[in-house]
Amino acid sequence: MKMQLAGAATLFTCLGMMVANQPPKNGAVLINTCLITNNVRSLTDFYSRVLQVEPTKTGEDYVEFRTGAGTLALFSAEAQEKYIPGSATAAHNRSAILEFRVSDPDREYARLRDFVKWVKAPTTQPWGTRSVYFRDPDGNLVDFFAPAQAR
Repeated sequence: MKMQLAGAATLFTCLGMMVANQPPKNGAVLINTCLITNNVRSLTDFYSRVLQVEPTKTGEDYVEFRTGAGTLALFSAEAQEKYIPGSATAAHNRSAILEFRVSDPDREYARLRDFVKWVKAPTTQPWGTRSVYFRDPDGNLVDFFAPAQAR
């Protein structure tokens, strides 16, 4: 079942947006994260450039970026309100981080240097990753990381 949602600011895990090939034997498997946004087009342009992934669009209200391990979806706040009233507020997320494993965070920092709003330049974290943090146009925090030893 595919619902039309689009997203931006508030991170909202959209259940039922994608169906895994095989159901989990125990528990649940997170396969899709949906951002609710007031401007699907702006976030689509942003993530197309940042992720270097061509999006799959379902109308003007819903877009998916399939990244291999999971899907980042964008869903319009207006459509979200229509389908699930009062459930989400666009551009208000300050509690979740979208984390993408990349081959070289320093190279990504150089590639995106003049494009994104940086939060933290490339740094080796105490937990063993090399990370660079930035915000998308809706203010969502994004981390491009790689294991420090893999660099």
